[in-house]
Amino acid sequence: MEITVKTAQQLRLTAEEFELIKEKLGRTPNFNELCAFSGMWSEHCSYKNSIKWLKTLPREGKKMLVKAGEENAGLMDIGDDYGVVFKIESHNHPSAIEPFQGAATGVGGIHRDIFTMGARPIASLNSLRFGNLSEAKTQHLLAGVVHGIGHYGNCFGVPTVGGEIYFEQCYHTNPLVNAFSAGIVKKGETVSATAEGIGNPVMFVGSATGKDGIGGASFASADITAESAQDLPAVQVGDPFQEKKLLEACLEVIQTGAVVGMQDMGAAGIICSTAEMSAKGGVGMRIDLDKVPTRQKNMKSWELLLSESQERMLMVVEKGKEHLVEQVFEKWDLPCSVIGEVTGDGILNFYMNGELDASIPAEALVLGGGAPQYTREFKEPAYLQKIAAFNADSVKVPTDLRGVAEQIITIPNIASKRWVYVQYDSMVGTGNASTNAPSDASVVVAKPTNKGLALTVDCNSRYVFADPYKGAQIAVAEAARNIVCSGGEPLGVTNCLNFGNPYDPEVYYQFVNAIKGMGDACRKFDTPVTGGNVSFYNQNPEGPVYPTPTIGMVGLLDNVNKKMTLDFKAEGDHLFLIGKSREDLGSSEYINKVHGIEFSTAPHFDLEEEFVLQQKVAELIKAGVIESAHDVSEGGLFITLMESGFNRNLGFAVKAADAGIRKDAYWFGEAQSRVVVSVSPAKLDAFKKVLGSHPAEELGAVTKGGIDVDGNFWGPISGWKQKYDDAIHNLLAAHEAEHAMSAL
Repeated sequence: MEITVKTAQQLRLTAEEFELIKEKLGRTPNFNELCAFSGMWSEHCSYKNSIKWLKTLPREGKKMLVKAGEENAGLMDIGDDYGVVFKIESHNHPSAIEPFQGAATGVGGIHRDIFTMGARPIASLNSLRFGNLSEAKTQHLLAGVVHGIGHYGNCFGVPTVGGEIYFEQCYHTNPLVNAFSAGIVKKGETVSATAEGIGNPVMFVGSATGKDGIGGASFASADITAESAQDLPAVQVGDPFQEKKLLEACLEVIQTGAVVGMQDMGAAGIICSTAEMSAKGGVGMRIDLDKVPTRQKNMKSWELLLSESQERMLMVVEKGKEHLVEQVFEKWDLPCSVIGEVTGDGILNFYMNGELDASIPAEALVLGGGAPQYTREFKEPAYLQKIAAFNADSVKVPTDLRGVAEQIITIPNIASKRWVYVQYDSMVGTGNASTNAPSDASVVVAKPTNKGLALTVDCNSRYVFADPYKGAQIAVAEAARNIVCSGGEPLGVTNCLNFGNPYDPEVYYQFVNAIKGMGDACRKFDTPVTGGNVSFYNQNPEGPVYPTPTIGMVGLLDNVNKKMTLDFKAEGDHLFLIGKSREDLGSSEYINKVHGIEFSTAPHFDLEEEFVLQQKVAELIKAGVIESAHDVSEGGLFITLMESGFNRNLGFAVKAADAGIRKDAYWFGEAQSRVVVSVSPAKLDAFKKVLGSHPAEELGAVTKGGIDVDGNFWGPISGWKQKYDDAIHNLLAAHEAEHAMSAL
């Protein structure tokens, strides 16, 4: 078969990249080699269009044990000789085509990134984006994704403890499925994804290899079109029970001392794990592909190289200790075989039945080595002019605020996600400390210590759309605020950067400015970026999704019993708003969903103001002078108060403290850097002393169950809770009934 530039282009490589490959090899590649470059030089694996800007993010901090990019996931010190390993990644394109398997294997893959480092996963979260919930396609995708996440996580035995879901029209064709996992590891028991020791055997462990997932990395590096369903073989198929066995076997085999290095076979499969481990160790490998366990006959070399079959690991083992590894995997009834050895020449040589089918320098394939790095053009998007033209004065203040509030509390972005989370096991492992005591971040026990981990995923992509720089800062700030309001200290960040096509200068403008905003905010909060992933090409013929730089953040509580919750505790407790109210309606759910205004400015945000607020809230919690803390976010102050009352069915009587602010902005605006706290009468003086001169407003008091706003009785909180809890279920049920009627 003659290999030409056309062959390369069919494999999603450019003509220039084909010439660069020939230059790296000193010859024209054969088909197997070209397939290897196609996988490894895809955006998904090489970050060729993003690495320049990713390098500007802060990657060092006092608690960092592993720098960004050094291993499969970030590792930070939590004290008591333990570390937390955490990461977030996307599985957007597979989930758009096959939502159940796409989401399930996304969960499986992120957990493998955790335990391949020797850590035991203890919690998972997810950040999901879909189109309009009233549309049948969105309901199909939502049901499939939620089922996939629940199925894999529940069977694997790691609790899903939190997350976020948004519904916006721009995600109609291209949903976003971002999966986060965190695990605990004892210092000194981590494993590196590095190949070392010439002559050491290379072992394949885990599930047998099939044809599922072939080309998945390059599939994830292209726009979603009407023809994307034809790429269905690129969607992997997962088995959570196999992964559970693989987890236990990997953690057990580490204890034998036989393992030199280990890496998950994720995107781009065997070619990726062999290349990255070899390049990191400055070595090469000889691999006999015919020794790879397969579940389908007569698989070709390129299929074995690129298969993304799930639940597989590549392991370099100390020579002479192979039997120790084999014994463990035989015990767990998992395939395990020696498929090659480490060499000293830096070359990856792949053989099939004794014949050399591919020979590639490991360094030529990897990020920072041979993979190209591009600087893309960017320009300010034209739509930003429409945003700048937004004038809140054109929106009349409604006379029926209660009616508006009843609309807002049923907006899917705000309403309870109970329909979703009841499908997840949040209690398996008994480490979840948030089940009956809700807090802004999810809090889990970092066993065997008594420390708590505060975990959150955050990004309001409408804010980022309105102002990429400020919106990304807000995403970091809200994550930190959620952790602080839960009694934790922010430690570090993992990010999942979901954007459209990087070759579109307006999309790339969003990306560049979001990175700048994220970097500035992370430096301010001393939360270094430990890793993550970039997901470009979240785009369909109608255009890109909102820029969505999802922030996964981990915080630490020295004592999990000292966590702060968001729910009101007792009738008569005083209510305060820490921070300033502002006349700001920009990018709020109110302005967008109630008034139908698509283009409005990002809400008020000042990084220094936010930092000072968080320090003050942390001080109040540490002093023990507040009973609850809940930050103001989507839906504004009114929704914050409601959510604080729901858990114990306690109401509130409040008045707008600043009469100069229009009432819709006061109750429903989403200006940042605000937290609602409740204070018992006995602690009021102590609270005011700790609060000092920090901006704050006294709103009113907690009531037995009634809602009173500006002197108007709005009914019992139980009625509002029912609206909040049932909104998504009712919407889905109504359209299901409508569909059934139309089928008659």
